[in-house]
Amino acid sequence: MITEYQQRLRDRYLAAPVMSAPAPWQPVLDRRTPIGGLLGIGFAVHPDTGHDLAMVVSHDGGHGLFDAVTGEKIARDRDPDPATSIPDAHPDLTCPGLGPVAGTPVRIAGLFGGGLHSTTPDGWTLDIVSPEWPHDRVILSADGGAHKGPAGGTWWHVFHAEYSELRAAGFSPSGLTLAVATSSDLTLWTRPELHFED
Repeated sequence: MITEYQQRLRDRYLAAPVMSAPAPWQPVLDRRTPIGGLLGIGFAVHPDTGHDLAMVVSHDGGHGLFDAVTGEKIARDRDPDPATSIPDAHPDLTCPGLGPVAGTPVRIAGLFGGGLHSTTPDGWTLDIVSPEWPHDRVILSADGGAHKGPAGGTWWHVFHAEYSELRAAGFSPSGLTLAVATSSDLTLWTRPELHFED
């Protein structure tokens, strides 16, 4: 039995269509990047450009590293070492980095646990809600996660995992990248800088 408040909240989420993330968030690519058998994702920082990097771990494609600003795939290991190919082999849920972050362990959030940041330093919040479980919805908000009023005001339904299982969703440590990973694809949004209210 759910309370009247919980029913109103559920109805609010069910009524909210999937919408574009608000400015300054921009999609990194025009569509989701297909990645079969995706297990989890993590973030690193490119040592030369300072860009956020999204590392993907999958059953089907091994390890991949994407520039989270441009969407470019900058490194791939189709056949990683079986001893370190999935994050459950380590208590801190890491996999070895590749490409420009080779030799640096990257924490991976997804099927085996862990999590990405749910807030940014300048106040954006991300929540995963499931008013029609098991179909998760990703809610981005600028109101501290209160989700008051209609969608599109201070909160936005930016992703609906109705066709694949949600693996992880959240922000990079810098707060400049938002990622949603499902068992079949990766979706990224980026912004150029943090913005603090005066």
